[in-house]
Amino acid sequence: QVQLVESGGGLVQAGGSLRLSCAASGSIFINVMGWYRQAPGKQRELVARITRGGSTNYADSVKGRFTISRDSAKNTVYLQMNSLKPEDTAVYYCKLETVRSISWGQGTQVTVSS
Repeated sequence: QVQLVESGGGLVQAGGSLRLSCAASGSIFINVMGWYRQAPGKQRELVARITRGGSTNYADSVKGRFTISRDSAKNTVYLQMNSLKPEDTAVYYCKLETVRSISWGQGTQVTVSS
C-alpha cells in the first residue's frame, strides 16, 4: 500500500501564495500524480496532474496561477499556488496512480481570506 504524505496547506490572504507537497513512500512506478480539491458542498475536482512523461493538465480556473512539478527521485509532487483567490479555499488531496493502484492522500486544508 502506497502512503502519501501531504504538507503545505494553511491560511493565506487573497493574492498570496502557498506551496503544497506530496511525498509517496516506497519504490513504485508512478504513472500519474496530481492534485484535486473539494470545497464544502461541492464535488472533488481536478486541479492539476503530471504524467510520468512530464505532461501536465490544469483546471481552467487555475491556469496561469498554479504550477505542478515533481521530483521523480523523491517520488514527490508539488503544487505552487500563486495569486490565490477565496474561491480556491478547499481541502486539497494528492492522488497517485500506478499500473496497479490508485492512492489518495489525507488532504490538506487551504483557506484563502478576502
